[in-house]
Amino acid sequence: MKSIKVFLVEDHNIVRNGIRTLLERQPDIEIAEEAETVNETLEKLRTGIQVDIILSDINMPGLSGLDLINIVKPEFPDIRIIMLTMLDHENYIKQTITAGASGYLLKNIDIEQMLFAIRHVAAGGRYICSEIVFEMLKKQLDSPTEVVTGQSVDLSQREEEVLHLIADGFTNQEIADKLFTSRRTVEGHRQNLLEKTGTKNTATLIRFAIRNSIIN
Repeated sequence: MKSIKVFLVEDHNIVRNGIRTLLERQPDIEIAEEAETVNETLEKLRTGIQVDIILSDINMPGLSGLDLINIVKPEFPDIRIIMLTMLDHENYIKQTITAGASGYLLKNIDIEQMLFAIRHVAAGGRYICSEIVFEMLKKQLDSPTEVVTGQSVDLSQREEEVLHLIADGFTNQEIADKLFTSRRTVEGHRQNLLEKTGTKNTATLIRFAIRNSIIN
């Protein structure tokens, strides 16, 4: 099985070492390289190292994570970028996603959500952590927008169970424990839900489900 090669960009040694330790325990994830600044990251990328995903903070000495996206995406279009930060302001999220980031995670998330995000983004998807998703979803549902309903999808009973638990804010591991199955199986159900509903992330999945009365 081909491993996901991650470039870890974080200027705080303790944080970077902790993330590396967690990711190195995964058989399908490999830490390809590490850096403390954007300039160091660019120097190492330009040596030709193979990288699938850059996992980067936003606030760093010198150039920021947003600068990193703006430089990397044109030069290395196949590398996907996930922001891992303490910044939860909507403007930062919009700026980084608009610039070309494929994911946005807060540093207080659990390891299961981080792993799902990395695997989902590596497979071509996009991901925003659930804490941000629910806050943004609340704002969207409170705003007067046109609601498109009447779309039907064929979900299995287990997929509906997983969907309800996702909407309740449970992590993949918590869902697996509740349904007496494995985390990988839950990740598969989550991916199927995204594909069947034509949605790209948890926020749009839940909004689709609410607007089409799949969940209340």
